[in-house]
Amino acid sequence: MTPFDVDTARKETPGCETVVHFNNAGAALMPRPVLDSVIGHLNLEASIGGYEAAAAANDALEGVYPSAARLLGCAPDEIAFLDSATRAWDLAFFAIPFRPGDRVLTSEAEYASNFIAYLQAAERHGIEVAVVPNDESGQISVPRLREMLDDRVRLVSLTHVPTNGGLVNPAAEVGRAAREAGVLFLLDACQSAGQIPLDVDAIGCDLLSLTGRKYLRGPRGTGILYVRRERLAELTPPMLDLHAAKWVARDRYEMREDARRFESWEFNVAAKIGFGAAVDYALGWDLDAIWERVSRLAADLRPRLDELPGVRVRDVGAEQCGIVSFTVDAMTGDAVKTALAQHSINVSVSRAPSTRWDMEHRGLAEVVRASLHYYNTVEEIDAFCRVLHAAG
Repeated sequence: MTPFDVDTARKETPGCETVVHFNNAGAALMPRPVLDSVIGHLNLEASIGGYEAAAAANDALEGVYPSAARLLGCAPDEIAFLDSATRAWDLAFFAIPFRPGDRVLTSEAEYASNFIAYLQAAERHGIEVAVVPNDESGQISVPRLREMLDDRVRLVSLTHVPTNGGLVNPAAEVGRAAREAGVLFLLDACQSAGQIPLDVDAIGCDLLSLTGRKYLRGPRGTGILYVRRERLAELTPPMLDLHAAKWVARDRYEMREDARRFESWEFNVAAKIGFGAAVDYALGWDLDAIWERVSRLAADLRPRLDELPGVRVRDVGAEQCGIVSFTVDAMTGDAVKTALAQHSINVSVSRAPSTRWDMEHRGLAEVVRASLHYYNTVEEIDAFCRVLHAAG
């Protein structure tokens, strides 16, 4: 593989001059082309008006759909642009016509927002939520999933990469099992998109949500929903407007026939353009090359942390990504974060309520999360470990 041009990546990332950013699973540093596209459109809005600027930027706005389709290996009409991954995921989930007695299967690593939605649907529709146990590596057990896939299961819903660590759940194996059972499969790719190559056909998901602000390096307030064309007819968004549907008679409306039935008329135009620029930027680097570098950096960091007194790496799973979770004896997560921040090193803290099943199963109240990206360096890992050793 061609050596990764880290120098160019860093030169095109203004934030690299001021911080060591190991919080890419929170929000990555935007590259200059993304920043320029957002600011440029805001300046255009200020100069000629919001509607007029949107009309002038129509080509860039429409370009988001083929770019996102290239990212996911799907068709542009299977893409909807939303204001967050949460909104994308919620719209997909609440579009499913659940009936009393339906079952939703999910994993121990499921994110809090998703699980809250399951519980809400259980109250509204009388569905049952079942958690598939992990295997010995800490990832979802596909054999146990297959055993639980009975004729009552309406949905398999999986978080690809959880918020609290480096685990990469075996999404393609889960997709194969769901497809064989004829069950809808919803994948939360919020933390995998931009660091791991994604192909919706290879994964076998019917629905997928992702965000722009994390590994894709886009602006906040951006997200994508993928909807497999063959499944669209059975899904009715929980809310519609004059963009998602047409008012064709006083007593009748017709929904759009593509995934944009999940969109709404009003959106942040500059953010959408920035999202498109971020996707194009990631594709320009090549997702396979990104994945190779990100996973290698994280693999370098884990043993370095294990060598530090009182530091314990907490990542599980047969496959692990660019997120490294750890704890430090006699230090809270916030204390670790503060000590690192004093040296302009960014990390985040993930607490049990965000991933309750997994964290309680492992007896963890919190973990510190260091999430690396391709513009990070071995020298930054060295500095990170020096500061962490001194703080401990």
